[in-house]
Amino acid sequence: MNKDIQAYNKAQAEDRKAICKSLAREIQAGVPEAESKIWHGAPVWFLDGNPIVGYWSRKSHVQLLFWSGQSFGEPSLQPEGSFKAAETRYTSLDQVNTKDLTRWLEKSKTIQWDYKNIVKRRGVLERLK
Repeated sequence: MNKDIQAYNKAQAEDRKAICKSLAREIQAGVPEAESKIWHGAPVWFLDGNPIVGYWSRKSHVQLLFWSGQSFGEPSLQPEGSFKAAETRYTSLDQVNTKDLTRWLEKSKTIQWDYKNIVKRRGVLERLK
């Protein structure tokens, strides 16, 4: 696993550290072909330069974000922001449902909006694949 992501996880408060480590492990297993790095201060995974999934340790929870998640058709993922992203939030490790996470990661490989070129297209998203 990416050393910067390991350091990020290790630096979290105890209650969020286990959640972050679990998410990193599941994401890495679900999309092993993805590039991972700290991006905008948090662990994010990319396919062909396009961000697909990441998480942030917030003050009261860990936010898991799928950049194209609104197109997954998953009611447990809530819209986030003004584009196509969707999130879920965790306050304890037992809330992380690996079956759901595995399904969402599979969808993140095939359902993608082109965030990589959003600036070049002046804020217009186009569907990939």
